[in-house]
Amino acid sequence: MSHHVTEGARTTSPVEYSRRVSLCEVLDRTLNKGAVIRGDLVISIADIDLLYIGLNAIAAAVETLRNGPKR
Repeated sequence: MSHHVTEGARTTSPVEYSRRVSLCEVLDRTLNKGAVIRGDLVISIADIDLLYIGLNAIAAAVETLRNGPKR
């Protein structure tokens, strides 16, 4: 099966098409499983730490937090 490009349109192979995921699906999966974001930022001058910022965030649906993640 050959795929070719026509003027103004692009054909998509079945493999490419099956790997596409919409933003809504990604958000749904993330909220059902939960996601944790961690990060640290240190600002220093001449090896003297002046500012430290720590970030800990969790993104999950309330139902997921109550019942645990779906497997």
